[in-house]
Amino acid sequence: MQKKRYDGYKSFQYLEPGVDYKEFELAAVVNRVPSKQVEVTPEQEERVKRLFQEKLMISLHDHCFVAPKDLRQFFEFRRWGRDFTGYEGLAVSGLDAVFDNMMDGTAMVHSRGGWKWDDVITDIGLRLSDIAHQDMVELCTTTEQIVRAKAEGKIAFIISIEGAAMIENELDRLDVLYGLGVRCIGIAYSEGNALGAGLKEPRDGGLTAFGRKAVERMNKLGLAIDVSHSGDVTAMDTIELSSKPIFITHAGARSLWNSRRLKPDEVIKACAARGGVIGIEAAPHTTITKSRPRHTIESFMEHFEYCVDLVGIDHVAFGPDVLFGDHVGLHTTLTEALSIGASRGQLEYPRVEFVDGLENPSEAFPNIVRWLVKNGYSDDDIGKAVGGNVMRVLKATWAR
Repeated sequence: MQKKRYDGYKSFQYLEPGVDYKEFELAAVVNRVPSKQVEVTPEQEERVKRLFQEKLMISLHDHCFVAPKDLRQFFEFRRWGRDFTGYEGLAVSGLDAVFDNMMDGTAMVHSRGGWKWDDVITDIGLRLSDIAHQDMVELCTTTEQIVRAKAEGKIAFIISIEGAAMIENELDRLDVLYGLGVRCIGIAYSEGNALGAGLKEPRDGGLTAFGRKAVERMNKLGLAIDVSHSGDVTAMDTIELSSKPIFITHAGARSLWNSRRLKPDEVIKACAARGGVIGIEAAPHTTITKSRPRHTIESFMEHFEYCVDLVGIDHVAFGPDVLFGDHVGLHTTLTEALSIGASRGQLEYPRVEFVDGLENPSEAFPNIVRWLVKNGYSDDDIGKAVGGNVMRVLKATWAR
């Protein structure tokens, strides 16, 4: 993997734990569990290393924070508002850029429900304060910064928010978020909001009148749009209305596993037809299939190959949606807060303790590239899937 400029910095080390903030024991950043590396030959591994040197590696969706070791403390941990970034893991991830989706659904400094305006602003401000005190990860707002970050051995940090509930009925709040560095935003999370319906809603009426104005404002600002957690009708409305291509940053194909958390063929095809991209998701128990109901990198890549066959290699990327810590345990803790059960339905499948080969951001892209090399993909097609397709959409979407 390309060596990054990591000097050993730990989040908030400029402050005094126990004095400036309450200290919590955090999960291990690397090697927390015995997740296996995709097996390749020495010659294939050399090709993997070369690809990391030559191609842009962009994660379309991740959460690069470190969860507390004892998840019973999670809500108290979030009340302090400090997301500790897993710099040690990012240093070996091979990533050149990452759409970090913060933790705004659990940003509960000022409220108990998350997704509130004050919570989101606090979440962004505290995270960027920490990032400003180190040199490896830097806030990214332009495509030129992504290219420069790779050249300088850095990682471009792209602020992305999974749902727009916090703007309420205030269009100008989109401008404020843009001004603070946000460059991608979802229409709705599981619950509906003033813009449209999320996956949890029993009825999806599509984009509201305000939602249509919001999409138009996002286009004018150069703010990328995500419909991963939007209902199917709301997603289609967004794709059709947007004057620019949009993202499904983290999902998979519902044709392979009948869960609302995944997208039906017609939404994936509509997104691609307008120039958009779907990022394949790896969060526990999402991208499983009827032939591979146990979640591993193999079931994850089955979704990738299905989408490539459906819409072509130019419209598929990777949005692993992983983090540092016990992701399965965190889902259990947050089932009600984030409506996880409601969006996935009641399908039965074997539970795993972690997704083997895709456990956290330090290993996701290295194993994805190994899998692509092992399975005969060309350098050009790998380059498109691991970053080139995302860059194409950003150049068409962002203001600069």
